[in-house]
Amino acid sequence: MIKYSLKCNLDHEFEGWFRDSADYDVQSDEGLIECPSCGSEDVRKAVMAPAISRGGAARRDRLAAIHKDMAQAVERARNYVETNFDYVGDKFPEEARKIHYGETKERGIYGEATGKDVKALIDEGVQVSPVPGPAKKTDKAGKPKPAPAESKKLN
Repeated sequence: MIKYSLKCNLDHEFEGWFRDSADYDVQSDEGLIECPSCGSEDVRKAVMAPAISRGGAARRDRLAAIHKDMAQAVERARNYVETNFDYVGDKFPEEARKIHYGETKERGIYGEATGKDVKALIDEGVQVSPVPGPAKKTDKAGKPKPAPAESKKLN
């Protein structure tokens, strides 16, 4: 594994881990690297200083900055899903199956499912991914979402 310091066209700095330098090149060429602060895909390697051991406070500050960057990336991912996908609530397992088996139009959906439901979907070959972070209380049309049962959440 190799860690690069990266910088977007808006000068946001962040780090990325890659299998090797060729892996970075492939991901960069395919536009798969984006800034966790603004989402820009115009990313390049930044000048890196050699790794020097730092004190505990500096390490805590760096970890806090990484946590903040990750939280922002998660929030952007959730916002993208909630803006561009259809909310199907606790009907998620059924709707995902209908899409997978060609019984209904293919589209992006999100909703709630139990761990058991998710395992069954994966066993059937249905592609599912958990959407991290707190769910919004409205759908993409701004209408209130029904409150799901706590046991049904896939967050």
